[in-house]
Amino acid sequence: MTASPHAQQHTTVAVVGLGSIGGAAAGCLLAAGRNDVVACLRRPIEHLTLERHDGTVELPLRTLTDPVRAEPVDWVLLCTKAHQTESAAPWLDRLCTPATRVAALQNGIGHVARVGPLTNGATVLPVIVYYNGERLAPDRVRLRRAGNHDLVVADDETGRAFASLLDGTGLRVLLSNDFATLLWRKLLINAIANPITALVLQRQAVLRRPDIQDLCRTVLDEAVAVARADGARLADDEVPRTISTLMMFSGELGTSMYFDRLAGRELEVEALTGAIVEAGERHGIATPINRALLTLLRAIHDAAGK
Repeated sequence: MTASPHAQQHTTVAVVGLGSIGGAAAGCLLAAGRNDVVACLRRPIEHLTLERHDGTVELPLRTLTDPVRAEPVDWVLLCTKAHQTESAAPWLDRLCTPATRVAALQNGIGHVARVGPLTNGATVLPVIVYYNGERLAPDRVRLRRAGNHDLVVADDETGRAFASLLDGTGLRVLLSNDFATLLWRKLLINAIANPITALVLQRQAVLRRPDIQDLCRTVLDEAVAVARADGARLADDEVPRTISTLMMFSGELGTSMYFDRLAGRELEVEALTGAIVEAGERHGIATPINRALLTLLRAIHDAAGK
């Protein structure tokens, strides 16, 4: 089902990580003007410029650069990369109480296990992100839609509260009764789009090459077998369906891993390809092509960290 608009209370929201995903989410919340929003980041920014389909807006932005100054909030949007979660621990320690809800807008699987120990008993809500964000400058982000919905959460009390939080922001939230399957479906998309664009340093247009699509099918054959063993209820035609979904996206779009490599940053490799290989090991399923990609991506990641 799709969340429908309804009244919401005025709430306090902290956005941790103002990159492509966090910047777009913060900008949409600020533009709606319904909540008290603060961005937690390393350097102060006075304004945030958001580019989206209905125009460009410049928004005043309240920021915190020292976790010691942070106070508990109703919601935290954790928008760091998965491998940066530990670095957000000082922020989560100050922002969270058992009454706080933490929406983890991160790739991969295992959000609760990764984030939960850092949140002082707060409820952690895994969120699947479908919109495409591109950080153009520290204070400017571009939001592009990449499907029929922008975010997906489980159809439970916390998920519905998250949908209510985003009422009026323009971000479309889907409530799902089979969130685990959709989480794996998103990982399947990331399993080919992110590694390939990062390795060849090209945007998603490269995925239209017939030889690249042959590689994508091999990667996906392994990943689908692992996902099914992990409990995802995938279709018989999941591999061609995943590739068809990617073909719906503009070839001009980049991926988070592509942008990180261009900028010389560490890659979110363990939460994506690494998660597939690890789950394959757990279920006794061989993933040689994903393992080869993982080896190459780890080498790039390690070089960026030096």
